[in-house]
Amino acid sequence: MFSWIATLSAKERRAFGACVGGWALDAMDVQMYSFVIPTLIATWGITRGQAGALGTAALLVSAIGGWIAGWFADRYGRVRTLQIAIAWFAVFTCLSGLAQNYNQMFVVRALLGVGFGGEWAAGAVLLGEVMRPEHRGKALGTMQAGWAVGWGASALLYALFFSILPAQLAWRALFLIGILPALLVFFVRRYVEEPEVYLASKAQLEKSGDRPSFTEIFRGPLLPITVLGGIMGTGAQGGYYAVTTWLPTYLRTERHLSVLNSSGYLAVSIAGAFFGYMTGGILADAIGRRLTFLVFAIGAGAVALIYTMIPFGNQAMLVLGFPLGFFASGVFSAMGPFFTEHFPTRVRGVGQGFAYNIGRAVGALFPTLVGKLSETMPLAQAIGLFAGGAYAVMAIAAFLLPETKGKKLAA
Repeated sequence: MFSWIATLSAKERRAFGACVGGWALDAMDVQMYSFVIPTLIATWGITRGQAGALGTAALLVSAIGGWIAGWFADRYGRVRTLQIAIAWFAVFTCLSGLAQNYNQMFVVRALLGVGFGGEWAAGAVLLGEVMRPEHRGKALGTMQAGWAVGWGASALLYALFFSILPAQLAWRALFLIGILPALLVFFVRRYVEEPEVYLASKAQLEKSGDRPSFTEIFRGPLLPITVLGGIMGTGAQGGYYAVTTWLPTYLRTERHLSVLNSSGYLAVSIAGAFFGYMTGGILADAIGRRLTFLVFAIGAGAVALIYTMIPFGNQAMLVLGFPLGFFASGVFSAMGPFFTEHFPTRVRGVGQGFAYNIGRAVGALFPTLVGKLSETMPLAQAIGLFAGGAYAVMAIAAFLLPETKGKKLAA
């Protein structure tokens, strides 16, 4: 699973470390919110719908952030964009801990989304361009696995702070520690270099005086890729966020689990997510991107419905947490290489940023819709309905996508 990393060049390893680390720290900061939803509901007296809106605000704005970051990465460089995105989401995570009411938290979480979306857009295109074709799927799959590492770190910090501090202080301390990822900016600035294919493309464009158009991804042969990629991203991210935003609350309020037991269930799901990301990257290089999408979309939809709709006992629920995390997360591993290989270098950042993040924009509505629907039906059923439908949409879009495995990038 990891032996291929030893064959990477120094430039590949540095970019690999920065992108994996950046996405892991991004995940840690973003996932903190899912753990404090019950506390905010109790402390501020907000509804589930309002709590879902806070999650949706960050996700919706992250789509805009990813789109802007993609354009910025094409114009000013992948590395510079990555530095700005990491610093941005770290600062606004910290400010979340200082919010005094619902309105302030809404504004801060929305602004955090700019850096959240920008980090993936910059990191995925940077790593996709630096990495050689035979390892591109595994590298970007490992980058995605950084999300599970950050999610796990967030869960551990949550358990620590809520064990030693009163709840009304613990949630603030959890957010305040989110400033630490900003330290990664110094590593990126000193050691990570721009991809050669990007520098060659930029030099050609400057020599010719050509300025790529933002609308280029909506014309000619790129239009079907942009549309289908956006639909696929909507299904993957809508299903994922419907589950992960509300799963901790579901375990506490409807399964009546304690904090430590909830953390145990989440640990199984997080472990499943890690291996799902890694397996998805390996499969993307072995059987192709298209088949990998199909395998994980079908698996994720089936497991989400089973997990939330059938009243299993505690032991069965614990076991099912692993395949839930495995399939729901593995769907993302092939997306980075797929978009990198389909969009030309001149508009790769904006194309990749738009296709991935338009899915995030629409999928961002799912936490709010789940919260609203859960006011008239059990939360588990609301999660299952939205997740199952989302993964069905993803499976259809994946079936229509062409294969790009092994494609070499050109300036």
